[in-house]
Amino acid sequence: MDYAGVLDQGPDLVGLVRRARAAGVPTALVTDAHAVPDGFAELFDVVVLGPAIGVRKPDPEVFRRVAALLGCSPADCVVVDDSPRNVRGARAAGAVAVHHQRDSSTVTDVEILLDLPAAGT
Repeated sequence: MDYAGVLDQGPDLVGLVRRARAAGVPTALVTDAHAVPDGFAELFDVVVLGPAIGVRKPDPEVFRRVAALLGCSPADCVVVDDSPRNVRGARAAGAVAVHHQRDSSTVTDVEILLDLPAAGT
């Protein structure tokens, strides 16, 4: 999950991360920012800020390395980002990528991909 342009847009996506994690899905925050506001980092199992792992988005290697940190392969990952370049990078790494444009469609797409019940059900 990206921060700027995705998580900072509203509570629906933050709730989605919480629901995914509660369902046992490992979560990662990958952002080009050097910091995120208080409260966001603890939503995730892995947090990668800026160039902390030696490469940056949209390089597919970022997504491969983060998948390894989560203990899975990129093919087992769903990446959510608002940048088409980053979505292409995630796909090149072998991940499923959701191009975030609207909270409602992103939430629905991720619920389907992760087999999560719809919010409020």
